[in-house]
This record gives sequence, structure tokens and C-alpha cells, in this order.
Amino acid sequence: MATKASLSINGFALLVSVLVAVPTRVQSIGVCYGMLGNNLPQPSDVVSLYKSNNIARMRIYGPNQAAMQALRNSNIQVLLDVPRSDLQSLASNPSAAGDWIRRNVVAYWPSVSFRYIAVGNELIPGSNLAEYILPAMRNIYNALSSAGLQNQIKVSTAVDTGVLGTSYPPSAGAFSSAAQAYLSPIVQFLRSNGAPLLVNVYPYFSYTGNPGQISLAYALFTASGVVVQDGQFSYKNLFDAIVDAVYAALERVGGPNVAVVVSESGWPSAGGAEASTSNARTYNQNLIRHVGGGTPRRPGKEIEAYLFEMFNENQKAAGIEQNFGLFYPNKQPVYPISFS
Repeated sequence: MATKASLSINGFALLVSVLVAVPTRVQSIGVCYGMLGNNLPQPSDVVSLYKSNNIARMRIYGPNQAAMQALRNSNIQVLLDVPRSDLQSLASNPSAAGDWIRRNVVAYWPSVSFRYIAVGNELIPGSNLAEYILPAMRNIYNALSSAGLQNQIKVSTAVDTGVLGTSYPPSAGAFSSAAQAYLSPIVQFLRSNGAPLLVNVYPYFSYTGNPGQISLAYALFTASGVVVQDGQFSYKNLFDAIVDAVYAALERVGGPNVAVVVSESGWPSAGGAEASTSNARTYNQNLIRHVGGGTPRRPGKEIEAYLFEMFNENQKAAGIEQNFGLFYPNKQPVYPISFS
């Protein structure tokens, strides 16, 4: 018969083993929540799905009021985009920026945990809206400062890797001259405010655009050894090579301490070359496992990344664009994946 002391000790050991066994979510991983579908779940159900899958962060592409209400007290951290339709007015009118922040941020803070405001998505360098990005960023920052939130919520913009004029080898990474005209002053803004550059990183498109030079294994994190040796840096996967090319480009324009946040990354499960549930699951699961270790150029620096995307969206262009989702609109998984 066990004594009270042994029962206590055994109970404590059991408690410790249970605590150790409880899976923890990968804090640096989020998922993008797009809404271009006519059959998607209600935002309250979407937030519940994030929570039940241990997804810690969300990117949302505009201040949808139902989604904001659903996010209250959820402990999900939010990357909120400024819609491109708002950019020109926010750039030219500080009071419009103040009103935007009051309506879409202050009205929900702190029960909604905003992390970043993304002013523009993939507009540099080719969009006619690119010239409005930095003035809008400054006005949004000043509006956050007026609300006392400039240290809690960082202001940035999201770019795609088309801003790179040179990306290989990664240490030669440099912005194109067209992109640099916009990004040089933006990087100084980011540096002075301790904000990261948001970058949409898609090894899928790099691979499918150049399958003769890039192996599928290198794109999927499944290469057995070093694929690219770049001086002192050894690359086993394309994701790291792309991110480090952006870091090299940032260093070249005076932003060596500006972090990169991967604001989108994913792999389609259907609709195009090498788009399958197997490859999509392999890429996304491996990315989740990979982010904690950093990149060769930034070893040990956890990578914050947002998987693209939560749902297959039927109002996007037919083909791969409709098939990046982790879940179907009925909330069933497209393939099994763990965020723990």
C-alpha cells in the first residue's frame, strides 16, 4: 500500500509528465486569413479554428469588422493590412490616418492584439500606388504615436521577392534599381522605428519558374545535404536562400538590423505544376518545423512567418490561386498539419 508521501511524489511526477507532454504551439507561425470566397465560415468560426489548431498569429488583409469582433480576447496576434483603396488618402491626409487608426485599431485595442500594420501589399516597384506607401506609413505611425501605441504596433509594408534585382548567390542579394528607389527611404524608416520588412516568400514560384536549375527537394526542405555553398554559408533549402538574399539587400541599403518577417509563404495543393496535397503538406509542415533555427545569415534568430493561407477561396483566379488553403470552406483540413 502506497504512503501519502509516495502518492504525493508519484502525483507530482505524473503532473510533470503531463505538462511536458502537452504540445505547445509554434509562436512564430501565423496563417493568412483571406476572404475571397462565397462559402467561407463565419469569422467567429474561423477564430475558433485558429485556436483549436494552436495557430498563434493571423494576417488579415483589411479591417473586416466581424473578424475584428471575433478576435477580441482570442490571444491571437494580428498583422493587419491597409487596403490599397485607402492608401492615397492616408498618404495625403494625416487626419484620415488618425481616423483610420481610431476606427480600426484603437476601437479594438487591447482586446485585439495588433502586431503590425502593413501599408501596401506587393505594390513596389510597379504599382502607381507605390509613391503613396512611405507617406502613408509615416501618417499611420504618427497616428499610432498619438494613441501611445507606436512601441506595441509596428508599421511596415509587404513586398514580394520581385524587388530583388539579384538573388543568387544569396550573399549577392540586392534590390533592383526600380525597387531601391522606394525601398531605401522605407528601410531607413523601418530602422529608425525598430520595425521589420514584410516579405512574401514563395519557393514554389521560384522552383516552377526554373525547374531546370532548382530541384524540388531544395524547394520542399527535403534535400539530403548542402545544395548551395555561398562562402561561409551553407544552404539546404531555397526558403533560407531567398530570405538571406533579402537580408543581404537590406544590408546594402543601410538596414543591417532590419528584420525580415515572412508575411506570406505556402504551396498549392492542386491546379498547377507540382501542386499536390503531398507537396503542400511537406512544404508547410517543414516550414513550421524550420522557423525556430533561423537562416545561415541569421542563425538562431527565429523566423516569424505566415502561411498562405487558411482556406481555399473560390473567388480567386482558377488554378493554383484557389488551392493554397490549409482548410476547405467546410473547415475540414485539406491535409493533416500540426502547429505544435
